[in-house]
Amino acid sequence: MPASAFLPSPALDAAVVARETFAASVFESLRADSVDGPGVTRTSYMAGEQRAHDAVAELASGLGLAVSVDAAGNLAARFAGRRPELPAWITGSHLDSVHVGGNFDGAAGVVAGLTAIAAMIDAGLRPQRDIVLMAFRAEESSTWFVGRHGGHLGSRAALGSLWEGELDSAIHVATGRPLRAMMTEAGFDPGRIETGPSILNPADYAGYIELHIEQGPILENRAIPVGIVTGIRGAYRVRNGRVLGAYSHSGAVPHEYRQDAVFAMADLVMALDGEWARRRAAGEDLVVTVGKFATEAERHSLTKVPGQVDFAIDIRSQGRDTLDGMETFLRDKARMIEAQRGVALTLEPFDRSSPSPMAPLLVAALQEGAEGLGIPYLTMASGGGHDAQDFADAGIPAAMIFVRNDKGSHNPNEAMEIADFMQATRVLANVLWAMAGEA
Repeated sequence: MPASAFLPSPALDAAVVARETFAASVFESLRADSVDGPGVTRTSYMAGEQRAHDAVAELASGLGLAVSVDAAGNLAARFAGRRPELPAWITGSHLDSVHVGGNFDGAAGVVAGLTAIAAMIDAGLRPQRDIVLMAFRAEESSTWFVGRHGGHLGSRAALGSLWEGELDSAIHVATGRPLRAMMTEAGFDPGRIETGPSILNPADYAGYIELHIEQGPILENRAIPVGIVTGIRGAYRVRNGRVLGAYSHSGAVPHEYRQDAVFAMADLVMALDGEWARRRAAGEDLVVTVGKFATEAERHSLTKVPGQVDFAIDIRSQGRDTLDGMETFLRDKARMIEAQRGVALTLEPFDRSSPSPMAPLLVAALQEGAEGLGIPYLTMASGGGHDAQDFADAGIPAAMIFVRNDKGSHNPNEAMEIADFMQATRVLANVLWAMAGEA
């Protein structure tokens, strides 16, 4: 690793380290206020999420930050700089969780931003540019909303990137009511989102840095505390795929006369696995998942050749060419299997979300920040989606820091260590100060 020109602020770094007990207490308070059996539940646009927002707002007000809530319910806590006319920096993440999830997914980014700003205040540092801590609503909307929606509803609402009709087509699973009604009942203003200019104007912001737990095992397995994210993978998805063959007698119908939906789907799965391995060996960034594979419970049996399989496929990569190539491969292989097996294979509707590269200058700044602080890090892709991708897609330079986290995410066993969190927060605080402080 080359020597870095980055010079951390000793006063700020010492102040961050001294805030470890504060950060740990915030995590414990959030956990205690949303505990649900073995995990936590902070339901989007409902009481659990709101209590977390209220707690962070109170802490931010106690630090002297200017706290506000936008039309979508997103929380902003502004640390005023000496030159407020300059574009500000944003840091933060989300506070909702999946049902009976872990305490750190999302919350780590909000607590890190709060800790970094508190440390700047402790050290007597005031930046030139404003630094805004944001806690977004409904990042976990793929868990809490069904119907037509694009995820990350709070940040996308603020950035003016909700789809047409999404306020009414995203339906909350706990209430059966659309996003518009959930916002209205929570005291927010969906009409402002629908008719007004975007709440967050890209011209007003210099960039966005989000800290988040890693949701996979890479940092844990490599014994590295911090990850610097180069990009968020795009996803090409078959949400409701189906293979239609023909039900027949398992003992009476020979191989050449069968239209076996399971064997047809197995052919497709193994072909995808082989192409994934080939592309990985060639150095391409790619993950492939067959997340559903089910015969009909009402009709299948031990003595029937299966006539139907329902499935879902999730293909993710940082490379648009890789995603396009995998779609072509998938469609060509499906047509070949149809002809060989005598089945009909449906891949529609087929969803495509493009990769979101992180801003190269910010990635380099975070790398230099970790090097300057002597903190080991790994440069890596993000396989999961995050609010950072919505900022990048809106034209606001974005970057992400991952924290090592054992046991994955979206489950009660998330096992982020506070020591790793503080290492990542040191990087966040020092790079934010370098960007918004004297530079």
